[in-house]
Amino acid sequence: MADRTIRPESDRRQGGPPTEGSARSLLLTVLGELVVPDGKQVWTASLLYVLRGLGVSEQTVRQAIMRASDRGWISGERVGRNVCWSVQPVVMQLLDEVTQRATSLSDSAENWDGNGIFLNVTIPQDLKGVRKRLYSALGWAGFGSPFPGLWTNPHVDRLDETRAIIEELGLRDSSIVSIGRLTDAGLTAPEIIERAWNLDGVADRYAKLLDTYEGLEPEPGDELLFRYLALVDEWRKFPEMDPQLPPDVLPNWIGRRAAETFATLRARWGPGARTRWEEVVRATEPSSRS
Repeated sequence: MADRTIRPESDRRQGGPPTEGSARSLLLTVLGELVVPDGKQVWTASLLYVLRGLGVSEQTVRQAIMRASDRGWISGERVGRNVCWSVQPVVMQLLDEVTQRATSLSDSAENWDGNGIFLNVTIPQDLKGVRKRLYSALGWAGFGSPFPGLWTNPHVDRLDETRAIIEELGLRDSSIVSIGRLTDAGLTAPEIIERAWNLDGVADRYAKLLDTYEGLEPEPGDELLFRYLALVDEWRKFPEMDPQLPPDVLPNWIGRRAAETFATLRARWGPGARTRWEEVVRATEPSSRS
């Protein structure tokens, strides 16, 4: 199973200076949106320029870069007093997964057949240290938990991902996994949804995103670059919160409108943001600075 510690930080504080976790998330967004598609190495100075423009202090940026290096996400090559960084394959794969999952929020689920994954898992005493990793991985896969130990997911195509999670964490012998649909003998689907996911909180996050970005037209240059990266960084957090329930279960879901808005703005702002990034890279290359 891929290392879920690189997933977006969904608990980023609202307001105030960026935390270490949000700086790591922003760094990964810059790598995934700008560095990896460019196919080139990136100087520390280029990363500093962009992340400081996003409100992260220089010290916090440098800490995030070094910890990314320590985890094997990037590798550095010193050239004189400067360092040039290469993104490693392991993080390229996971950045691609994050992008695909975030993009999938705009996918239609109208052909849902009513089946879902049901996972009953008990964490043995000798494996209690995996609890946080389990909850994080299941949340990212789209699971919600209506009762302790019981998880459900409307995406049956994520069965292999579910299998990988429980096997990687050593929980196969204490898990039962099935695919099926609800009957009228117990809680109804709306009751389970209310218990399993905090959809009111997710809707509030979507509403805040729409309030911030709908109708916004940033000026070309730094403003466009920074707005674009902030938008993408925020959007990358939603797959961990939004289970993408089908329209017949959750009609008029604000997330669908937000997904359309995000897709439109990403397509509109992306080219200009990448053009400005290329300018930043040229201006921050050691050879171009006095």
